[in-house]
Amino acid sequence: MTWTCDAIPDQRGRTALITGANSGLGLETARALAAKGARVVMACRNQSKAEAACQKLTPGNGGELIPLELDLADLASVRRGAMEVDERWGGLDLLINNAGVMAPPRQLSAQGFELQFAVNHLGHFALTQQLLPLLRPGGRVVHVSSGASYFGRIAFDDLQGEQRYDAWAAYAQSKLANVMTALELQRQLNAQGAAVLSIAAHPGLARTNLQPTSVAARGSRVEALAYRLMDPLFQSAAMGALPQLFSATAPDAEPGGFYGPGGLGNLKGYPKACRIAPAALDAAACNQLWEVSEELCNA
Repeated sequence: MTWTCDAIPDQRGRTALITGANSGLGLETARALAAKGARVVMACRNQSKAEAACQKLTPGNGGELIPLELDLADLASVRRGAMEVDERWGGLDLLINNAGVMAPPRQLSAQGFELQFAVNHLGHFALTQQLLPLLRPGGRVVHVSSGASYFGRIAFDDLQGEQRYDAWAAYAQSKLANVMTALELQRQLNAQGAAVLSIAAHPGLARTNLQPTSVAARGSRVEALAYRLMDPLFQSAAMGALPQLFSATAPDAEPGGFYGPGGLGNLKGYPKACRIAPAALDAAACNQLWEVSEELCNA
């Protein structure tokens, strides 16, 4: 299957919110949806980044680009952002949980959670909970995960890495949590008979600001060298964004599906359905993660 942005249906009259829309996958996703006429809410961790992102793009077919300050590392900011969406538009068609941080030294969010678990999982979990009532029939929630989900383990006894912190293990945990949340949300939507889809996607190896940011944060020369050696394996951010765009717009995207690049090892290429990490198929663990996440977000 060779699916490209040309296959995206007309998005006029539809509203999409994309987290981390100021660069990389988020910016490319916003570009594609706005070109098809969508109103795209560019949710970024501060207003200046959001406004600058809007200036980078040119919408088409009546599309619109709107900046929104929303810091996923602060649940209070998530609440404010969700309230603003409700007050200004009252409805939403697409929620694309795209933003993320990758393998920094251990840091804490505003509420004291390990930063990767906070941004990649809890912030998006809280945002989804608050915006779900606004999703119109036919709406979709796209959870952007990573191939790292295959190596993840949910350390229920040490979710915040207080006893032992490994940056890459924490990243894999957060990306597995994205997939588990997508599947559990779809189960709940099915039980409610809701006409909303929950789908997970991953970009394969895509060139974004995550890699240089991770290298700079950790000061790892070995990691920097590894990225240089792996460079031929990487694809562009625009190609990396295709799986999440497919998940958000393709008529044949399946509820509870997981889409990524279709090339060798799912590292690059055009979107296709991918194997889901076995750990994410444990429905009891997914439900446990959901309940723990609710408790943490509401504490």
